[in-house]
Amino acid sequence: MAHHPSAIKRIRQLAVRRLRNRYQMKTTRNLIKKLRLTSSKTEAQQLFRKVSSVVDKLAKTGVIHKNNAGNKKSKLAKFVNNLS
Repeated sequence: MAHHPSAIKRIRQLAVRRLRNRYQMKTTRNLIKKLRLTSSKTEAQQLFRKVSSVVDKLAKTGVIHKNNAGNKKSKLAKFVNNLS
């Protein structure tokens, strides 16, 4: 158990951030799953815009690495472009 006030505060902050990051990652994964299950190209393009925006925000806030975000967007763009 931490004894210094700064260490106690750090534990509180980390708990809040961990919950926020888990929520954001889970909603992003759900959006990606929804996009992958889409068979309509127009609907997929609309969803892709939303997903790429969310992924960019995760990278900007440091939840995921920027290269990870780029890889996700690239794979999803390839998926959307290959839909008929």
